[in-house]
Amino acid sequence: MTVSSTRNRLLQALPPDDLNRILPLFERITVNKGDILWSIGQRLDFAYFPEGGLSSNVAVTSEGRRVEVGCFGYDGMVGTATVLGVDLASHELLIQVGGPWLRIEAEALRHTMGASPALHGLLMRYTHTVMMTVSQTALSNGIHTVEERLARWILMAQDRLEADELPLTHNFLSIMLATQRSTVTLAIQALEGYGAIRARRALVTVLDRGMLCDLAGSSYGAAEAEYERLIGPFRKSPCE
Repeated sequence: MTVSSTRNRLLQALPPDDLNRILPLFERITVNKGDILWSIGQRLDFAYFPEGGLSSNVAVTSEGRRVEVGCFGYDGMVGTATVLGVDLASHELLIQVGGPWLRIEAEALRHTMGASPALHGLLMRYTHTVMMTVSQTALSNGIHTVEERLARWILMAQDRLEADELPLTHNFLSIMLATQRSTVTLAIQALEGYGAIRARRALVTVLDRGMLCDLAGSSYGAAEAEYERLIGPFRKSPCE
């Protein structure tokens, strides 16, 4: 079926003529929670532009330890390595919340980038924001408390899912925060104690976004602000 429109915010930032030129090259697919779209070393034959859901780039050690290094929703694309001409995956791609995605062959994307300065510039700017997010994650993992990091990650998930109810399990959160499930449980209880969230089995509900912003502090916002400066708005609401 021909794709003629999209909810993906990154593609929506293109000039109309460039958007109409690239949309017919996509096909719409559905990804499901728990899917591993690719593993380390797998060929990157496609790039993906989510229209919903949430996914994570996960770094995996030789001992099997897994840590999230980036998350993606309808604000961006999955597979920025393809933009840079890289053909093999260096991370695992894990689907946390399923949804509709657009898929394009990597070679077709690169060819279209060569013919469209607007698309080329947009994807280069987006790649910069992804690098900022990875840097912010490394900084946060090094200097912020688990509670601050959890607040940051819930804000990031809420931005991309456009919802207050987030279907997130403790297992997923332990990967996101690079910590043990028991530590995640204590951090969730701390945020519940502040009245910021309510947690039930496989579901986190945001009750007070402002409180989450206060709890996250400097761990959240820098990369998001750069995205909005270079590409366009996507957050539920910025932290003041």
